[in-house]
Amino acid sequence: MALTDTAIRLAKAETRDRKLADSKGLYLLVTTTGSKLWRLKYRIGGKEKKLALGSYPEVGLKDARARRDAARQSAQAGNDPSVAKREARIANRIAAATTFAGIADEYIAKLEAEGRAPVTIGKTRWLLSKLSPALGARPIAEISPHELLAVLKKAEQAGHRETARRLRSFSSRVFRYAVATARASVDPAQPLQGALVSPVAKHHAAITDPAAFGTLLRSIESYSGQPVTKLALRFTPHVYQRPGEIRKAEWSEIDFDKALWTIPAERMKQRQPHRVPLSRQAVAILREASELSGGGRYIFPKLGSPLKPMCENAINGALRRMGYGSNDMTAHGFRSTASSLLNESGKWSGDAIERALSHADGNQVRAAYHRGAHWPERLEMAQWWSDHVDVLRTGGEVLAFAKQA
Repeated sequence: MALTDTAIRLAKAETRDRKLADSKGLYLLVTTTGSKLWRLKYRIGGKEKKLALGSYPEVGLKDARARRDAARQSAQAGNDPSVAKREARIANRIAAATTFAGIADEYIAKLEAEGRAPVTIGKTRWLLSKLSPALGARPIAEISPHELLAVLKKAEQAGHRETARRLRSFSSRVFRYAVATARASVDPAQPLQGALVSPVAKHHAAITDPAAFGTLLRSIESYSGQPVTKLALRFTPHVYQRPGEIRKAEWSEIDFDKALWTIPAERMKQRQPHRVPLSRQAVAILREASELSGGGRYIFPKLGSPLKPMCENAINGALRRMGYGSNDMTAHGFRSTASSLLNESGKWSGDAIERALSHADGNQVRAAYHRGAHWPERLEMAQWWSDHVDVLRTGGEVLAFAKQA
């Protein structure tokens, strides 16, 4: 006879385990300790097997019968419900152990193995540190768009719009990696692309007025700070490369005979080696620097730590001491100055200027062509620019004298 809720509730423990049968293989096992456990007998491939369906009262009679029917239906279709249950348990255990932080660490290790720049890896780990308090311990497959959005909105509402944008982008890459490695099925960051307030573009402050730039150059010449910092300040306007590329410049990258500085790919934003032609003025500054640091690795070493490059904020700090605020001029601003004045001169092609600035070209074939096609023009432009810098600094005029017969 089928069980009733009353019979189950009144069933007492005895000296031996006993079974109270329901129907279609379902029974309640009442143990000597008083536990009441649902079990199902079923046959698969001619072999009798048992399946645990939960315990009473957590699983009531109605729910136990529903689970029985689902398991019988699976068995009739040739699928062993006990195997499916074990596989689901394993999958759940893996999912619980596969946290967002764990997958993110694995993804970052992949980036390192691919040779990404240390600065890129550092920024990526910083983004992970921002997401970890809320999401780090969460199974990655369980994170919903709403949950992620709440974390992003918190950063946005704190006034960090750019950080919020980068957090969404980084988390999306982690989720896509989890999907690709079968640890998640969707990327919850993807539908959030339009959910955040776009950050206001912040440009590096730069002086683009020729007369004002000349004043800055004269201030650099009279700068009374650390000699290495002053040399870096004098060198930067002539080569107008990124601040990080300049402060980490090594003597091994300089070819004095060819007047050439070759920046290795790992230090370049575009992950391609970059050649910088050196004017006579730039070479002269480097020869001055060799008297201070020529025996070491770095051209512009850190004060008191010659085995390390100059501090990241050394140039900006010097500019501030000279009276130039962060809204007036920055170390990165020398690039904007050079770009503006070179373009305004009308003497040089835009492609040659962009190559000199090591800006990316979205067309890879075109980029490969331009790497070599504008080299002669870049050589001429490098010397013209340094001569022009001298003109602006002195307020005089560089004259081309005719060669003596």
